[in-house]
Amino acid sequence: MKIQVINRSAYDLPQYATEDSAGLDLRANISEPLTLQPLERKVVPTGLFIALEKGTEAQVRPRSGLAAKKGLTVLNAPGTIDADYRGEVGVILINLSNTEVTIEPGERIAQMVVAKYERIEWDSVEVLEETSRSVGGFGSTGLK
Repeated sequence: MKIQVINRSAYDLPQYATEDSAGLDLRANISEPLTLQPLERKVVPTGLFIALEKGTEAQVRPRSGLAAKKGLTVLNAPGTIDADYRGEVGVILINLSNTEVTIEPGERIAQMVVAKYERIEWDSVEVLEETSRSVGGFGSTGLK
């Protein structure tokens, strides 16, 4: 799949880190280090503008290393970029650690996964088909 992109960042286009990576690494397009205090959130620009094909979306997801090592994550994970959006791709980061976290210019801050989706039509009914799980949720399938 080819995606049109305008790169106004100071960095190369996002790349897959390995041959089997699902996500492309997004970088912070900032001119100086950005520090987030505990529980502080900010939209971090990427300098990227994309045009997705109809029937696709881009999901912005956390990087596991940032979450595990620094407590930094994407607040609305996964964030959805719709096919008709043409603004700059931004990443809403939040610092969930107990200490301040500094993001460096060009640091990999999130990953983006492009996926196809289907639109639905509602079919209003009076009764849903029964399943073995039925209405069980929120831990109903056990703890182990």
